[in-house]
Amino acid sequence: MINEQIRDKEVRLIGENGEQLGIMSSREAQKLADEAELDLVKIAPTAKPPVCKIIDYGKYKYEQTRRDKEAKKKQKTVELKEIRLSPNIDSNDLNTKINNAKKFLEKGNRVKITLRFRGREMAHMQSSKHILDDIAENLSEVAIVEKAPKIEGRSISMVLTEKK
Repeated sequence: MINEQIRDKEVRLIGENGEQLGIMSSREAQKLADEAELDLVKIAPTAKPPVCKIIDYGKYKYEQTRRDKEAKKKQKTVELKEIRLSPNIDSNDLNTKINNAKKFLEKGNRVKITLRFRGREMAHMQSSKHILDDIAENLSEVAIVEKAPKIEGRSISMVLTEKK
């Protein structure tokens, strides 16, 4: 809230240079802000009494958006990468997929490994679960299993994350 929007009886006022001006009525605070040709801005509305500051509102808004942008830049997004396999995968192909998973994990991403079944392969779902166990074992030095292998329709999937 700024200027006339502040309806509180008493406010704690902070001057434009950061000095405490004490507790006063909001009208007096507004007068001081008008004399300085600046805005009266409510900074801490939940405090007793609310804290207001005499500042240039446009400049305050600009700096706030800049701080938010800086915070957003430093934020790291973690992606979920998916690796799909079939139950009759060869060992060399499996090693390639494991190396890809290792690269994803080193970059800080989570990896979802999906074992997809088609047609008659559905009858042998339980016997193919060892493939996911082998992958988890091979990646055990760089990753931990976040979600254990689980059957979901025509596939079994598990999620791995990087070890901290």
